[in-house]
Amino acid sequence: TGPMNSECLGNILRITLNTEYFEDKYLSLSVVDQSGIAWELGEAMASQCGYTVTYSNRSNIEFRASALSCHSRLEKDVFTVTVEIKKKNSPDMKNAATHLKSASCHYGPWGPRELVCESNYMEVSARKEVPQTVKDFIQDKSEDWTLAFPEAKAEEASIWQIVFHQPEEKKAVLVSDAWSAGYGFNTTDTRVLLRIPYTAMQIQLVEVVRSSTFYKQQWIILMVDTSVACPVGGVDYTNKTIIWTVPKYVQPLSAGATSFKDVLVEAGVDLHKLSAKEMASRKYVLLNDLSIITMKIPIGAEGGYYKTSVSSGRYGVKYVINLFLEHQWEDNKWGLTKLTVIKEIETPFEQVELAITNNSNLTARIMNVTVGTFLPDVELVNLTIEGATVAVSEAVQHGYLTYEIRCANGSKGYGIQVPFDAPSIKKEYKGVDMRAYTLNVTLAFLIHPTSETFSVPVTAVSTVKDAVLPSARGFCDGRNLHLIITRGNVDQNWLPFISKKNLTLEDAQKYNYSLKDNGTHLAISVPFLSSHVNYEVVHASGIKASLHLTLKDGTTLANRRDFSISCRISPLELIQCLPNGTVVITAVKLVGIADLDTSLFVLRDRQCKPSLVTEKTATFKFNVNTCGTSRKKKTCATMTYENDVLYFRPGNNTPVYRLKFACSYAIKQTVDVRYESKKIPPPSTKPGFGSLALSLKLFKEKSYSDPYQELEYPVVKYLREALYLEVELLQPEDARLELNLDDCWATNSQSQDSLPQWPIIINGCENSEDSYRTIFHKVNYNPRVKLPQHLKRFEVRMFAFVQGTTLLQE
Repeated sequence: TGPMNSECLGNILRITLNTEYFEDKYLSLSVVDQSGIAWELGEAMASQCGYTVTYSNRSNIEFRASALSCHSRLEKDVFTVTVEIKKKNSPDMKNAATHLKSASCHYGPWGPRELVCESNYMEVSARKEVPQTVKDFIQDKSEDWTLAFPEAKAEEASIWQIVFHQPEEKKAVLVSDAWSAGYGFNTTDTRVLLRIPYTAMQIQLVEVVRSSTFYKQQWIILMVDTSVACPVGGVDYTNKTIIWTVPKYVQPLSAGATSFKDVLVEAGVDLHKLSAKEMASRKYVLLNDLSIITMKIPIGAEGGYYKTSVSSGRYGVKYVINLFLEHQWEDNKWGLTKLTVIKEIETPFEQVELAITNNSNLTARIMNVTVGTFLPDVELVNLTIEGATVAVSEAVQHGYLTYEIRCANGSKGYGIQVPFDAPSIKKEYKGVDMRAYTLNVTLAFLIHPTSETFSVPVTAVSTVKDAVLPSARGFCDGRNLHLIITRGNVDQNWLPFISKKNLTLEDAQKYNYSLKDNGTHLAISVPFLSSHVNYEVVHASGIKASLHLTLKDGTTLANRRDFSISCRISPLELIQCLPNGTVVITAVKLVGIADLDTSLFVLRDRQCKPSLVTEKTATFKFNVNTCGTSRKKKTCATMTYENDVLYFRPGNNTPVYRLKFACSYAIKQTVDVRYESKKIPPPSTKPGFGSLALSLKLFKEKSYSDPYQELEYPVVKYLREALYLEVELLQPEDARLELNLDDCWATNSQSQDSLPQWPIIINGCENSEDSYRTIFHKVNYNPRVKLPQHLKRFEVRMFAFVQGTTLLQE
C-alpha cells in the first residue's frame, strides 16, 4: 500500500512506515514545521513536542503525533502534521532518499479539559477562562515581575509563567527555563497546553503534577489549572491474564470538585475502540467500579502479539498489547474532562523450548535437521562449525546448506542439510555393521528490531548400516609370521595391540618386526622366535606358532577386532649343527605349561644352562662332546649326536618339558672350494632420448584403488578437501627405469600454460610457501602395480585462485 500510511484516531495522528520499504536501512525521521524547516526527531524532542515513535507487531515503525504537537498546523478543528523520512544503506545521510508524508485530521469539538497519557509523555490542554484574580501568586525574587512583564507584552497570546505545586512548597518557573528543562507548551486562541515528559523532575517526584499556568490575554495576566495525572503501573498477571487497573478521579484532577458523573468509559487496542460485542469475542473484560476501571486481557488474545525475547542467553517470548482507554466524566468545577490513556503492556519473559527434528535422508546420505519454530522477528545470521564462526552466506563453502521454512501463520523454522561425508561430521563405529554420524553445530540468531542475539546448539545423530570392518589374511614364509589387514571405513583411529601392548613403529624396530601402514593396509611381520609369538604343541612334524593381534579404539581402548595367524614351523628352525661340532638349540615356552621360567631350562647335564634367555625362549650353545650329549653311529658314513632340553619343577626329578634334538655329521668328507676375484666396475648412467607415455589420474580415496572415471568429471570438491593424484609411466615397460617428478603446477583452466599458476611440486619437493604442503605417498607392489618405480603418488589440498577477496573463475 506504499511506504507510509496515515490514520486519524481522535486527537492522535498515526503514520506507519512499512517494513517492506525500510527494512535493513538507516533512517532519519524529522517533523516539518509551517515554514518548511525539518526538525530531526530525537527522544527528548519527541517527549517535549508531543511525538511518539515505536514499533508495531510486524516490526513496522509507528509515528504518533498529538493534535497540539509543536509543529502541528491547526485550523479550526483540523490539524495537519508533515513528516520527512530519509533512508540510506549507510549511517551517512548525505544524498539519502527522502520521503515526505503530510496528513490532516479533523478533531472536535474540544472539551473544557483534555488529558493524554502517551507512552513517553503526558499532556493537558485546558480551555482559557475569563479573567480572574490571581491568588497565591508567588515570585522567586522581587524583580521577577519586572523581568517578566516585557515578555508578557510580546505577543497577543503567550504563556508567561508556570507554578508547580509540590507538597512542601510552590515553585514558580519561567517559560524559558521550563522549556529548557524539557517541558512543552502551546497556546491557541482558545486553549492552553502543558506537556511533561515522564523523565522530567516533577514526574520523578510524584506520579501526578499539580500546576498552574499563567498566560497573557489582551494585556491581562490569567491563570489556568494545568494539573495532569497519568496512571503509573497498575498491571498484574494472574492465571494467564493481564489485569490493568486505572484509578478514577485522581485528587489533583478533581481538586475543588464535590460531585462527579461518568459520561463515557471505552477501551480498545491500538487506539481503536472496541464495542462490547468485539470485546466479548476476544474475551476481554472491562469493569467500571466506583473508584477504579479494570481491564482483563487473556495472554495471547487477539489484538496483541508475541515477540521474541532473550533472558540470560535463553530463548523465549513476551506477549505485547497496546491498550487504549478513554474516560470522560463531569464535575461541578470543570464540567467535562476527557482522559485518554495509551498503555503498552509487555508480559514477563517466558522461556520456550525449541524443537530440533532430525529428518536425515539415509539413502541420499544427507543430514537434514530442522530447528524451530520461531516468530517472524528472528533471523539466522551465522553458524559455528568446529569452533569457526561462518556467516549463513558462507556456510555452503563448508558443505552446509541452510534454508528457511515459512508457515501460514507467519512463524518460521530453519533447516540445515549436510552430507554425511562432510569433514565436520563425526563418524563413530557402533558395533556389528552400524556407524553413527553426528552433527554438532551452533546456530546464532538475531532478533529484529532490538538486535538482541541468542544461540542454539544443535546435535543430531543418524545411524546407518554402512560399516565396513577391517579384514585380514596371514601366511608364513619359514622364519616369519605375516599378517596383512585390509582396513575398512570404521578403523581410522584403531590401534594394533600385541600381548596387551600398543605396537608402534618404535616398538617394531626394537623387536626387529616389520610394521607398514599405507592407509588402506596394515602389514605386520614377526620373526618365528619372538617374545610375542605363542608356541602350543611340539611334534616331529613341527611347532604350532601363533601370533595374536587386537585392534583397539584409539580413544576408549575398547577391543574392536581380533586377528591371529598360526603356522607349523619345522623343528630344523630350532637347531643349528655347525661344522666345528658346535650345536645351537633354542627351546620355546609352550602355552600349556603354567609358570614356566625359561631361565631354568637345562640339558642332560644340568650344569649346562642357556646362554640367552627371553620371556618365551632359551638358547643353548655347546660342543657335541659336552653337556651329556650321547653319540651313535647310524651308518658307516655318519655319526649322530643327541641331547635333550629339560625343565624340572623345583623338588621334582621328573621333567615336565622335554625337547629332543640330534645333529648328524659325516665321518669323513672332503670339500673342494674354488673362488675367483673379479673387480666389478661401479654402475653408471648415460643420458638417452625417446618417447615416454605418462598418465595423471585423480583417485577417490587414499588407498588409490578407485580412480574417477571420465563420466564423473568435473569432480566437485570442498576447500581444503584432499585430492589424491597418481602419475604413472606407461611406456616403456622397462624395470630399469624409475619415474621422478620435477615440477608440477595448477592453473585456472585446462591449458597448462595459462595464468595464474600455483606450484605444487618444485624440484621434486613440496612447495615450502604452501599453507597445506604436498604429501608424498609410498607406492608398494600389488596385483595392479607391477613396477612401483614407475609410479609417483602425492596428496594436495583443494584450493581456489583469488585476487584480493574476489574468487577467480575460468
